[in-house]
Amino acid sequence: MSDLTLPATLMHDQANACLAQWVARLQAQQASTAPVQLDASALQDFDSSALAVLLGLRREVRELGRSLQVQGMTARLRELATLYGVLDLLESA
Repeated sequence: MSDLTLPATLMHDQANACLAQWVARLQAQQASTAPVQLDASALQDFDSSALAVLLGLRREVRELGRSLQVQGMTARLRELATLYGVLDLLESA
């Protein structure tokens, strides 16, 4: 199982680097079929780029034939995901 953790701050400036780091880590574990677990509980300061990172991660994980399990979504992150209409994608990932 891969364990990834969202940082406390995830703004536009950090989004590409965050996703690239996770993708590189996942590609190094290509043989694994275990679900990828993402802990979102530390995320406090973020903008909509955080959703772009989560959706990008979801896409990469699915391309590897794995599933993504997002845990610890804060109320604020859930609200933003609902506003953008992507909460179901992240909860059922």
